[in-house]
Amino acid sequence: MASPRAFPRFHRRRCPPPTAVSPSYPFGSPGPLPTRDSAPPKPSKLIRRAAFLFTLLTLSLVMLYTVTDPIRFPSSASISSSTFLRFFPSYLNYSPPPDPMQHLEEILRNASMENNTVILTTLNHAWASTNSVFDLFLKSFMLGEGTHRLLDHLVIIALDEKAYNRCQVIHKHCFSLVTEDVDFQQEAYFMTANYLKMMWRRIDFLRSVLELGYSFVFTDVDIMWFRDPFPRFFPDADFQIACDHFLGSPDDLNNLPNGGFNYVKSNNRSIAFYKFWYASHETYPGYHDQDVLNKIKFDPFISDIGLKIRFLDTAYFGGLCERSKDLNLVCTMHANCCFGMDSKLHDLKIMLQDWRAFMSLPPDLKKESVISWRVPQNCSLDSLRHFDSPPFEIVDQEEQDEEN
Repeated sequence: MASPRAFPRFHRRRCPPPTAVSPSYPFGSPGPLPTRDSAPPKPSKLIRRAAFLFTLLTLSLVMLYTVTDPIRFPSSASISSSTFLRFFPSYLNYSPPPDPMQHLEEILRNASMENNTVILTTLNHAWASTNSVFDLFLKSFMLGEGTHRLLDHLVIIALDEKAYNRCQVIHKHCFSLVTEDVDFQQEAYFMTANYLKMMWRRIDFLRSVLELGYSFVFTDVDIMWFRDPFPRFFPDADFQIACDHFLGSPDDLNNLPNGGFNYVKSNNRSIAFYKFWYASHETYPGYHDQDVLNKIKFDPFISDIGLKIRFLDTAYFGGLCERSKDLNLVCTMHANCCFGMDSKLHDLKIMLQDWRAFMSLPPDLKKESVISWRVPQNCSLDSLRHFDSPPFEIVDQEEQDEEN
């Protein structure tokens, strides 16, 4: 047997120890570390890698530059913009939200008459559904004498998103007045917390309209417009308002006004008055705007600022509290002294039927007033509260205090 020394000696090459993949490499493991015996990367591989990185960086810079400077590169701007939009879809579509007051002023300007006067009403979802009181309100403009054209000057103030969406479908002048932390979608029953918030939000909003330089006729949506009311307004009044009960003189402060219909001219006196009216809800907590108006109309502040108040005759601006007796004179009819949307809806439909029957008469029979209102029916006159009566919640509290 040959001796081991007779075989030639071969040196065994040692393999380098395995290396762990470092988490700091973004593209995975860089491979084994070079050793004395391992061959370095080929120069062609390094060149290809460097060229790739350089090309990627160059394209990124060019794309960003052309997107932000389309004037300099108009031909490539559309291509790079669409590419950029795929990665950042909100960048090019972003637009700052419109300023509410600027948006309001634009709507008022588009809807105003030549003398900067608009017609305003407020609307929430409960009153805006199909076949609702709101639909009857718009229909009255179409059936009335000289009222159809007034729709061009009507601005609907939507108090919630659903009412705003409905408005945009059927009318051209809509403004969204959504109040944070307050849900005005449901029917606001008389003297509930939401009802009071809605009424006082309305007063504050109307003040802002006056400050923008626009006069307005404010109307509730449960008022039917049968004739153009402007010829019946007083030309020298700053603030004129319809009545639940009219005592015969437009200057008598003892008339019982109704805040659902008024005509206000924009001037320093009316703006000061609306600020005072709104601030007075803190003086009379728990009262709604109409009750507070009945308090402050006697305040010396009114005469100090020189505000001219006139009360509108129910012969022309009637309601279920006190009907306009002559259909030859009536301009508007209000479903006041009535609780509940269903009751209002029923009686307003009857009211429109009565008006249609009157308009179908020949002229000689119209003059004889052979047709009169068949309302109220579902609406009850017993719902009228005297102007000096405190709200129900306050009455209940006073009765409890007396019992204790």
